[in-house]
Amino acid sequence: MTRAPVRIGNCSGFYGDRITAAREMVEGGPIDVLTGDYLAELTMLILYKARRKDPTGGYAKTFLTQVEHVLGTCLDRGIRIVSNAGGLNPAGLASDLTALAQRLGLAPRIAYVHGDDLVDRLDDIQAAGHTLAHLDTGVTLADAGVNPVSANAYLGAWGITEALRADADVVVTGRVTDASVVVGPAAWWHGWERTDFDAIAGAMAAGHVIECGPQATGGNYSFLEEITDRRYPGFPIAEVAADGSSVITKHADTGGLVSPGTVTAQLLYEIGEPAYPGPDAVAHFDSLRLTQDGEHRVLISGTRGSAPTDRLKVALNYEGGYRNTMTLVLTGTKIEEKAAWASEQLTELLGGADRFQELDIQLLRFDHPDAPTNPQATAHLRVTVKDPDRRKVGRAFSDTTMELALGGYPGFHTTTPPSAESAFGVYWPSLVPASEVEHLVTLPDGTTTPVPHSPVTAGVPAPAEPVVPAPVAGPTRRLPLGEIAAARSGDKGGNANIGLWTRTDDEYAWLRGHLTVERVRELLPEAAGLEIRRFDLPNLRALNIVVIGILGAGVASATRPDPQAKGLGEYLRSRLVDIPVALLPG
Repeated sequence: MTRAPVRIGNCSGFYGDRITAAREMVEGGPIDVLTGDYLAELTMLILYKARRKDPTGGYAKTFLTQVEHVLGTCLDRGIRIVSNAGGLNPAGLASDLTALAQRLGLAPRIAYVHGDDLVDRLDDIQAAGHTLAHLDTGVTLADAGVNPVSANAYLGAWGITEALRADADVVVTGRVTDASVVVGPAAWWHGWERTDFDAIAGAMAAGHVIECGPQATGGNYSFLEEITDRRYPGFPIAEVAADGSSVITKHADTGGLVSPGTVTAQLLYEIGEPAYPGPDAVAHFDSLRLTQDGEHRVLISGTRGSAPTDRLKVALNYEGGYRNTMTLVLTGTKIEEKAAWASEQLTELLGGADRFQELDIQLLRFDHPDAPTNPQATAHLRVTVKDPDRRKVGRAFSDTTMELALGGYPGFHTTTPPSAESAFGVYWPSLVPASEVEHLVTLPDGTTTPVPHSPVTAGVPAPAEPVVPAPVAGPTRRLPLGEIAAARSGDKGGNANIGLWTRTDDEYAWLRGHLTVERVRELLPEAAGLEIRRFDLPNLRALNIVVIGILGAGVASATRPDPQAKGLGEYLRSRLVDIPVALLPG
């Protein structure tokens, strides 16, 4: 007999998200599973630094606070809690959860998933012939000559499933894929097998949609006019059915919006090609379809899945050294001349550009001629230095910038006082054979069980190519691209992705023909000389643009003012293009 859909509610999209979201999700309406996503590439480095200060740490401590708010209610109602908040220390989090429960007079059954941490095995893995080459550059770890401080394989969902089958009330994990905290409960609830790839892929899509919390319910959404309820968006819920289809929704009387547009935005967030890989299946996002299923209800159906590869992604981080940034303010006229003079003076005062491992100077123009206010007449000269020697980039650097105060360009001032250096890390994505990773789950009774990796079998046929109307012709108007296209952008290591979509078939036909790779280069000057990949998702009326290397070595070391490319999509939407008049409102 087919079981009713499992209602999985998310209460966290990152480490530091809305602390009250767990209570709001549990008390706002019926759910079966409470999940939270706390991990990103940068978070693993943050947790490494935390654990270096406190060996008992290394996990997302805000999760403990959230659990304290809801644990009693969850036990009373039979709501399971599943989260990747364990970070670098899932065993430590499980132990502290046990202590928390005892203080509350409760006795939950707690399990934890581990085996993802490879940092102590990197030499053995390389000795076995696996080079841990960088996914984008191809440089091997040995040739790079760096020593990672964290290295975590992305595990799948079956350890979570096994814990729930052992009647765990709470399951915490280390580095599993973001979607695994949804796939694992769905597989447990519906009794899926490892080869149910279509169902698994459907749950992966649902997990990808709700993993970032209110980004699926109106947060960071381009078409602002569609968000009529401007209260803080309610966190998302995925109702996952036995066939893997799902309905994305939120609790009644919460803010925001759930629509095909908001769900599309999150489906496109931080992905590459439409074949979205995972350790349990490959989800083909170009096969799924979205349907409005009622107010604030969107059905995701038709997702095709195929077998996973025999390799797992690994996120490595190493310490890159130290950095510091000072921002000089330029006002009024001759901005470029002032910037050139300041750059020349400062480089000389610092002892030359070669004194640092990296000296990065960027002129950021915000100024307007004949500006109505003083701030609107200003531009910024952003100066960043990096070096393994913290003394070079600390106060020795920032104090030197102040020597321009009386001997430099007119109107000199800075946005901050002189500052100290800070350490930065570098993200290194790679792959390892699944056979090199031992996926483990420690069950509520204390026994530890290995979790086999999913079988690698034949894939499914590719879906038929949808019919796309011929592009609309006729007269055009030069307007911002955002007049008809929405966007959602983000980071994947040193790369940035920009997902764009439209609301009608005719708009999509035009966008698909107009926004070529060459056009993207014209509209994004930063991308000149970089590799750009474009992928089509006609079922979503969407394109996904991936710009390789635009973020350097990743968010922790990037010198861009927007190191995670959060605003890159909105910048692209602001660029002027020739849009057919027939596509414009009215």
